[in-house]
Amino acid sequence: MKAARKTANGRFEIAEVEEPRLPADDWVKARVRMAGICGTDLRHWEKAEEELHCCIMGHELAGEVVEIGSAVTRVAVGDRVLVESVLGCGHCDWCRVQQYNRCPDLYPTRRASVSRAYAEYVVGPQHKFHRLPDSVGFDDAALLDTYAVALHAQHLSGLTIGSRVAIIGAGPIGLGQLMLAKASGATVTIIDRMPHALALAARLGADRIVHSDDDDPQGAIGAMTDDRGADIVFECAGGESMPDTLPLATRLVRRGGKVVIVGGFDDGAIAIPLEWQRIQMSEITLIPAPASPFTTSMPNRSR
Repeated sequence: MKAARKTANGRFEIAEVEEPRLPADDWVKARVRMAGICGTDLRHWEKAEEELHCCIMGHELAGEVVEIGSAVTRVAVGDRVLVESVLGCGHCDWCRVQQYNRCPDLYPTRRASVSRAYAEYVVGPQHKFHRLPDSVGFDDAALLDTYAVALHAQHLSGLTIGSRVAIIGAGPIGLGQLMLAKASGATVTIIDRMPHALALAARLGADRIVHSDDDDPQGAIGAMTDDRGADIVFECAGGESMPDTLPLATRLVRRGGKVVIVGGFDDGAIAIPLEWQRIQMSEITLIPAPASPFTTSMPNRSR
């Protein structure tokens, strides 16, 4: 089959590779019909990473089942499916309670099977394949990984009706966070520096949009909250902007509020100065929210 493999200099090449086979009777093989490009994928672009040389990347995908093992009951050949790519080792303390996103071997395990979206076919255990209703297309299904991350972050935040929320970053994750918060009855201000992203946020229901280069985010949140600060701040920008956006998030939140860190960090030690005395004295909670343990929130549509 054809696949896009990461090169030594961090770009990609289209290559002929061996088509995956089912390693067990409860595994499924699917043809990839749609694959998204995540912000995590972009952080690997043009970055020389020896451990990823020749790897097939991509983890936002949907497709069609083409082969099943003899013990598979969840899906059948021809089913349209969302392929969940958060796959842990299956044996550690976290996997045993379906907290796959906390598995110490998460990335090596997922990269060996389901997290290979930039190829013609993928294989994985049957519990990672979820049948799609006819009303959901492959393009929409490929976005469900993004929304699962946002939903996991909202669950961790304890957001309730009437919560006053600030979201930093109006990319796909931030916009997903916005829609979920609005659907849950929150008042939401979203902050970004890209006019087109803010315009989309406004169309999706943001109560207020703030251009961080032209407006004062703290003033905007103060106006929304009678100068108390937001109940919950979701940091959804991540990456290179984190040294600016994480401190901003801690300044926007109220005393006793929560900062949910959804945006991703680069690998290695990163020094980000924060006002730790204020955070401690105000009892501000910092909540890391990585990839979602997706299976726990998906219905089992067994036949």
